[in-house]
Amino acid sequence: MKRNIKIAFIGAGNMGGAIIRGLINSGKLKPGQIMASDPDEGRIKALKQLKVVVARNNRDAAQWCDLLVLAVKPQAMDEAFLTIGDIGGKPALSIAAGVTIGRIREGLGGKARVVRSMPNTPALVGSGISALCAGPGVKAAELNLAREILGAVGETTIVSKETLLDAVTGLSGSGPAYIFLVIEALANGGVTMGLDRATALRLAAYTALGSAMLLIETGMHPAELRDMVTSPGGTTAAGLEALEIGAVRGAFIEAVRAATERSIELGNS
Repeated sequence: MKRNIKIAFIGAGNMGGAIIRGLINSGKLKPGQIMASDPDEGRIKALKQLKVVVARNNRDAAQWCDLLVLAVKPQAMDEAFLTIGDIGGKPALSIAAGVTIGRIREGLGGKARVVRSMPNTPALVGSGISALCAGPGVKAAELNLAREILGAVGETTIVSKETLLDAVTGLSGSGPAYIFLVIEALANGGVTMGLDRATALRLAAYTALGSAMLLIETGMHPAELRDMVTSPGGTTAAGLEALEIGAVRGAFIEAVRAATERSIELGNS
């Protein structure tokens, strides 16, 4: 990341605050290179403790920076546009779900070079994954900068078309809730079979974590890893049969489809 680059955040809530902390803790930016604006006094206090520059208002933040990060809730975006004003051809990174690049460009005066992204909540503990899509006129260096910013809280990936961000929302954006449901269900099964709840929940959570890490580290297909665990006629085979009877695989596919379609609806509203 450039030595003297200045980045301003409009919004410093859960996700915006996590990215700010990630940038500072990773050493990618010094606190003085970050300005933030937020109406919540508690968040302003937290920013001051981090020694981040606190903006007097959104317009000042937008004029001060080299890149603007839009980290407000989607329903607050139109109000934010009014307070930010025209930023000319400056680059902007949005983490707001469902707010299109076209709408962001229009709200920022029509010339902004916008990178739209979809992070997920594990970013709050530095283990998220964010998908990014570059809008018209975005330079390669600006897209790389956006990846560096979001890389402070996890992994990043690029999608070629903005419409694919709806599928990203349905999969990784909403996905943590699906995984939490799986962990809860596994723990409930353990309790049903006699384990105390704390032990069952710990076993379920670390099983999910370890399985994901094994998949990532080995690069193997999930089916290959599943076969490694599944002995003919064994315990895992019996459990997998129960899951197939319960149509769990199809239910997850349907969950991603339903969440994707809802993302499209929200984006059009």
